[in-house]
Amino acid sequence: MPRIQQLSASVVNKIAAGEVIERPASVVKELLENSIDAGATRVDVRLEAGGRELIRVTDNGCGIEADDLMLAVSNHATSKIVSADDLFEVATMGFRGEALASIAEVSRTLLRTRTAESASGSELRVNGGVAEPVVPAGCPVGTTIEVRDLFFNTPVRQRFLRSPQTEIGHATEAFVRIALAHPEVHCRLEHGQREVHDLPPTDDWRVRIAALFGDELADALIEVESVDPPISLKGYAANPQYSRANNRLQYLFLNGRNIRDRALQHALGEAYRGLLLTGRYPICFLRFDMPANLADVNVHPTKLEVRFQDGGRLYSQLLSTLRTKFLSSDLRAGPGGQGVSPTCEEDLAASGTSSIVEWAKDQLTQRRFDSASAPSPSMRPVGEPLVMHRLPQPFRPFPEAGGVRPMPRAEEVSAEGGADDIADAAANLQAAAVVRESGAKAIQLHNRYLIVETEHGMEIIDQHALHERILYEQIRAKVAAGQLESQSLLVPEPVDLAADEAAAVLEHRELLKKLGVAVEPFGGDTVLVSSYPAMLANLPPREVLGEVVDRLMSSDRLPEATDLLDELLHTVACKAAVKYGDRLTSEEITALLDHRHLTENHHHCPHGRPTALVFSCDDLDKQFKRI
Repeated sequence: MPRIQQLSASVVNKIAAGEVIERPASVVKELLENSIDAGATRVDVRLEAGGRELIRVTDNGCGIEADDLMLAVSNHATSKIVSADDLFEVATMGFRGEALASIAEVSRTLLRTRTAESASGSELRVNGGVAEPVVPAGCPVGTTIEVRDLFFNTPVRQRFLRSPQTEIGHATEAFVRIALAHPEVHCRLEHGQREVHDLPPTDDWRVRIAALFGDELADALIEVESVDPPISLKGYAANPQYSRANNRLQYLFLNGRNIRDRALQHALGEAYRGLLLTGRYPICFLRFDMPANLADVNVHPTKLEVRFQDGGRLYSQLLSTLRTKFLSSDLRAGPGGQGVSPTCEEDLAASGTSSIVEWAKDQLTQRRFDSASAPSPSMRPVGEPLVMHRLPQPFRPFPEAGGVRPMPRAEEVSAEGGADDIADAAANLQAAAVVRESGAKAIQLHNRYLIVETEHGMEIIDQHALHERILYEQIRAKVAAGQLESQSLLVPEPVDLAADEAAAVLEHRELLKKLGVAVEPFGGDTVLVSSYPAMLANLPPREVLGEVVDRLMSSDRLPEATDLLDELLHTVACKAAVKYGDRLTSEEITALLDHRHLTENHHHCPHGRPTALVFSCDDLDKQFKRI
């Protein structure tokens, strides 16, 4: 039986280094955090070979006393906490006292530092955990730390390092996260002979964001702010026009510390639900400030993960803040998609509420489909339902008079019928003028898009996407109130499914019933459809259930009931909406445009596609080279 023995300090430090120092980016992060804690107003970072050969961090902070240098590279030695109680009120970036010891154990490290009270500085060299005597050195106030030959004495760890290009990418990301959290600090990064970033101090966070990610993204940011004492939330969320295929541009900061939190990332996804396409992730830069005792940052050595005392409260605050802001913002795609929506006053008037915040909060209550409350006034259709809601009849073609006929395509103009086609085109333009004079201000293009004149330019609307959004919100409101119309079949229709599909359908019978789809077992892998939504009466029940099955089987895990219901609502709305290529009468066009202002979000369809593109007169003038 092996005997238990005390590990040496060198082994302990190497174990700690394995937890804290994963790659050069980890060193950059730890040293930058120490510089911020030292009160630095300027920090310069220089890397060679992606940080494998050299990492140098120089700051103008308070420096380290000569007598404390040996302790600085000792395990669990720190000036930032004194007792165990301090761990629950950590107000500094670093506090564990193991970063410098871990770095010095697996590299050749040099510390050169001077305090403002000292006439000269001090220098300490540590090679693989073996420290040399402290010697005097000339240097300015502050601290310089050089880390060379990272993992030189742990070749196994060194083999896991990637190419210099990969490592500089990770190191730059670590630098960016610190620089974003502290815009008041002048931060500079060099790699080899190239300057990567030079970020002057600023009191405007958007300026720091623009310097790192470009003016285009910075201009598309929507400012958000909320206070729920003692927690405050400030920052920016990007217009849905800007998204990523991953969540790497979701920057969350807690009391100046960059964090990762799955619950908050989920809240972001919920806030953007219906605004982004599947597989796209929102972009945000958000800062949370709260008393230090409300969050435990001592969860992991890297300090990226935190544990909140009341995570649910933070989740709700983030979700409601973003949704409230989005509901009062113009999120239409195009150059003009910023600021308060021009229809906001109409929405308020329709809802009967006195402020946009009250109205937005009313809208947020509709996001829970299992709510028994009636839909809010602004969600409820005003007057008769949308005229195009009348499906199953096919849409009427444009009438010979009083409507707008589609413009003929070039290939449709024959030599024999050229004159007639030209006459038709002229008649179409005249009809369009009539439509404008009647107040509709819209014409249909290729049976796909609606062109609308606006105060400052024009708007091109995707007729299917807009109608899908309108129907989705109408159906959602009816489902919440239990008022969705269903159509019973005189003879239930059997539908054959695969075994797993039949099981999924029968398992979610109650959920499907909310959508007006009633199913019963019929034996084997066959189910009976006895009713389905009235608005889909022109579709065979087999097709309707097929769409439902696809949604049920599309996830690797059992979906949440609310998420599944939301997906099924998307399907029903998509099936019931006008199609790409359907001709609309002038009355239907008018009804479609009138109903879009009664929706919670008419800027995007339920799948996240924009319903309209906006072009200002300036945009058009630029295209025609007039400016």
